[in-house]
Amino acid sequence: MPRVLRNTEHLRNNLNPGEDALMIKNWNSHFSDNIKAYGGYSIGKLFDLLKDPEIISLAGGLPSPDMFLDHEMRLVSERILKENLEKIMQYSAIGGEHTLLDAIIGFLKRDNIEVTRENIVVTSSGQHGLDLVGRLFLNPGDSVLLDRPTFAGAIVAFQMQRPIFSGADIQEDGSDVDGFRSTIDSLKKQGRKPKFIYVVPDFQNPSGITMSLEKRLALLELSRDYGIPLIEDSPYRDFRYYGETIPSLYSLDQQKGGGNVIGLYTFSKLFCPGLRVGFNIGPPEVIQKLTNIKEGNVLNTPRYNQDMCTAFLTEMGMEEHILKCRNYYREKLEVFLKTMDEYFPEEMGVTWTKPEGGLFLWVTVPEGIDTHELFYEAIKYKVAFVPGDVFFGENPKRNTMRINFSFASKQQLAEAVKRLSGCVRDQLSSPGK
Repeated sequence: MPRVLRNTEHLRNNLNPGEDALMIKNWNSHFSDNIKAYGGYSIGKLFDLLKDPEIISLAGGLPSPDMFLDHEMRLVSERILKENLEKIMQYSAIGGEHTLLDAIIGFLKRDNIEVTRENIVVTSSGQHGLDLVGRLFLNPGDSVLLDRPTFAGAIVAFQMQRPIFSGADIQEDGSDVDGFRSTIDSLKKQGRKPKFIYVVPDFQNPSGITMSLEKRLALLELSRDYGIPLIEDSPYRDFRYYGETIPSLYSLDQQKGGGNVIGLYTFSKLFCPGLRVGFNIGPPEVIQKLTNIKEGNVLNTPRYNQDMCTAFLTEMGMEEHILKCRNYYREKLEVFLKTMDEYFPEEMGVTWTKPEGGLFLWVTVPEGIDTHELFYEAIKYKVAFVPGDVFFGENPKRNTMRINFSFASKQQLAEAVKRLSGCVRDQLSSPGK
């Protein structure tokens, strides 16, 4: 037998486990403490149940494909691939390409926010931006203040660091700032202090509620009184359909000297989610640390994706596109709210928010109904939503649900409300309800 074959056979024999070999039978014991009990993003798991094409989904936060800039994206893609193919196929700057950073600076000036390149780090989606914030600030057992309800993606991002969530029920005009203050004082007596306060001030996901100017100023005062950073998540800010735009927390903070607010942004809703590009803004020392963390996880955001977002901000008619989105989504919201009034009369005990913008509204059903159980009944009626319990950091309200109105057509929205009404009526008439 040739020598090489004998060596190969020897290696194969040594790979066969002997009596004393230790086989890993319990992988969970090898996982980090942060991940052992971590269940991931439960909303994503619900989508596996929605493959039936007859189901009208009001669940995901998907922008409508009707609003994608198909023609413009093809033209820009052809050009940048022709001009910059070698650069696009290489690694790119970790903090973000200067062309995109400069375009972001101009984009934020529209909102009276003044930043420089050192105030920005490009992220691979808004969710990535949340993950960076959680990794930067949180140790296991640290406290985080949240609205009740709040964005489930933020909860699941922060959960990887095993914090303790404390919340205050959101009010019609935004965060319960007095409730936050009371919680902070209570934690202070325990020798603890929240690492940050997380809010979505404009057309909040999931409730659709917008924080009033008075509440924003009060929240900034709270931040300054206790020295607690504010995390302002702004995915929907440009989607205002009614009323006047309210200054962002970041711009209001800058008027007072700045330094207390970190802003999170994404191009997923405004442009398209498939490119997975967003950005965080904040003080230079914060941005540098966020960039360091990015070096250790995704390293860099693809150059092609960044160049497409740069083109969106500078040459695809962004302002016209935003206006088109507002008109398009406003019509859908009006159809949805009109149909809700028709099919959910007051005696049913169902209430819902009436947002001035964004992509979501919040529905509350009578307390005898658990919407997590109702979800599976609704699937039988060929309609879907997201059960409300996933939007609470603690003590969830189980008779709530989030509704998305941006993806389905106007005809589908009206039909979905009819189906949902029938499902809820049947639950209310069930014994014990």
